[in-house]
Amino acid sequence: MSKTLYDIFLKLYSSGAHTASLWNNKAAKWVNGRKNVFSEINNKLNHFTHRPVWMHCASLGEFEQGRPLLEAIKINYPQQPIVLTFFSPSGFEVMKDYKGVDCIFYLPMDSALHAKKFLDAVNPSLVLWVKYEYWFYYLQELKKRSIPILLVSGIFRNGQPFFKFYGKIWRRMLASFTHLFVQNDESKNLLMQLGFTDNVSINGDTRFDRVLEIAGHFVSVPFIEEFCGTAKVLVAGSTWEEDEIELLHFINTNPQIKFIIAPHEINKENINDVKDEFPHSVLYSDLQAAISKHPLPNVLIIDNVGMLSRIYKYASVTYVGGGFGADGVHNVLEAAVYGKPVVFGPVYEKFDEALSLIQAGGGISIDGPVKLDAVLKNLLDNDDKCNKMGKLAKLFVHEQAGASEKILKYIHEKRLLTS
Repeated sequence: MSKTLYDIFLKLYSSGAHTASLWNNKAAKWVNGRKNVFSEINNKLNHFTHRPVWMHCASLGEFEQGRPLLEAIKINYPQQPIVLTFFSPSGFEVMKDYKGVDCIFYLPMDSALHAKKFLDAVNPSLVLWVKYEYWFYYLQELKKRSIPILLVSGIFRNGQPFFKFYGKIWRRMLASFTHLFVQNDESKNLLMQLGFTDNVSINGDTRFDRVLEIAGHFVSVPFIEEFCGTAKVLVAGSTWEEDEIELLHFINTNPQIKFIIAPHEINKENINDVKDEFPHSVLYSDLQAAISKHPLPNVLIIDNVGMLSRIYKYASVTYVGGGFGADGVHNVLEAAVYGKPVVFGPVYEKFDEALSLIQAGGGISIDGPVKLDAVLKNLLDNDDKCNKMGKLAKLFVHEQAGASEKILKYIHEKRLLTS
């Protein structure tokens, strides 16, 4: 891709978002969140006495990935201001009140002018770019100013544009990074083929640190224990319609089991659709009132954000959604950390943690409702097998911990935050 084509892409993306904002709530937030963003940035940053650390995340998942490192920096360098940016509303809207950083903004759309204005205002001493989403003008301007940039938990595959004949502009973006911390051997080997040899480290995935932190500071969820009672429990997290269709038969034919479903999209329209799929269900927002009425439905639908990573603890077996869609399975580690068997759909090849979880014996992939029913019945009817698989899942997570500490050590050794 040439710079001209990249510029065309940026214009088409921006104009498409503005058009979609006329009827799409998420697009409207994307557009409105960037109005007057430079005034907001200048107003909030003018009191800083130190140059900040800037962490950029595409969305909420990437923030959760970078969060352990960000919070470790805050502990080790308490005087250090931190600026956090998101590209997507699904990250910004959930974390806009997060108190672990000094400022949170939408990242202005990439352009030479915006990159210069943003960096003039923020003037970071260190930049942390989590996993992916590469913006050419920002990265080039950072390189021009000799500001160190670290890629956190990067992952690379042969099909990405970096490794194609048309990927020159993408390779220029990679050349902006001071150091690339990647998740696996494949990523390092691919980067070495492009000539990146001295500034690439296999460092694992910081998400392992994050889920261990959540599990280690577990806070119970009101009324969930009362809903579960003494029954076997299946928690299905981050589900899409395709996942719910796969689960439908098993849920309808097993009234003795309690089911907790946490859809990926919690807008009112989707929650109503899920409620229609499972008519004998109750919303979490109605659970307190419903508990006084017996019998309770055996299906609970979570209609809020931020609870799922704790709810997995209440499961006998977990199902993680996304594996029947083009984008692939969601975060299997949130379930595995509690020592629960993890079941998910067939689209997981791009997710190293899901593949490795299967190899470790803590995860199972299914390709349809017949196999799903058989796997769930086998696990829920066999406590020994279920417990053994759960222990292997938990062990897998614990063995992969420490990626955040390794990056923090690099920052210390290179004196990147020492004035």
